[in-house]
Amino acid sequence: MKLENIKLEISSGATLTLYLHDIMELREKARPIVLVTPGGAYRFCSEREAEPVAIAFYNAGYHAAVLRYSCMEDARNMQPMAEALESIRILREHAEKWHILADKIAVCGFSAGGHLAASTGTMWNEPALMKRLNYEGDILKPNALILGYPVITSGEFAHRESFYHISGSPEDDETSGFYSLEKRVTGETPPTFIWHTEDDPAVTVENALLFVSALRKHQVPFECHIFNKGEHGLSLCNEEVNTPNPHCAHWFGLCIEWLDSIGLGLDI
Repeated sequence: MKLENIKLEISSGATLTLYLHDIMELREKARPIVLVTPGGAYRFCSEREAEPVAIAFYNAGYHAAVLRYSCMEDARNMQPMAEALESIRILREHAEKWHILADKIAVCGFSAGGHLAASTGTMWNEPALMKRLNYEGDILKPNALILGYPVITSGEFAHRESFYHISGSPEDDETSGFYSLEKRVTGETPPTFIWHTEDDPAVTVENALLFVSALRKHQVPFECHIFNKGEHGLSLCNEEVNTPNPHCAHWFGLCIEWLDSIGLGLDI
């Protein structure tokens, strides 16, 4: 299948790269798309959690995209969140041109990128962001979240470096707590697939468990997989990304099955 690659500048510090199937050549229906937000503690964007993941979803039949968002000092003032939500808006507004199913947009993130992905599902209707992006309604809302070992909480189990870069605060205070996403889950949060490893030494599994608990409380559909062994930053858990872990690698197939089960699978 022919791949069409499009690169757009979202802001001075962010780019959106699209991996699209050549629908016109295949004469097929439009497809869902997965927007990938790589990790890196909001200090950088990890390449092993970027294009390899996008290509995996592409090879599974989905359109895919990668957002390389603003990091370090440029990540303050909700800038990555604005870039991620703007990316969703672009995908939705260009759905007909790019043969994307506008109601089947999932965001997949890892580690700090998991925090960013989860932010799109819990902060899409944040008044300051909606005003900043000059949009109302649910055009900015993703249809599903896919979270790999995500940074979630600013509390006891925080990945403090990530929260420092995003908030500017080195402590668990009101400033960093603004980004503590287990507190932002509501009944309007999209269905979520989440996976983690029990012995992750960098972002502890409590981050995933706190988010799942909040989803459960608000009756948001979810699927959660906690694998017993695995280092942080596993991405696809294979040789390509230098993190071979055959057991944890099952997350990708389980995710594809889950997308199908919630109506975000392929219909071609």
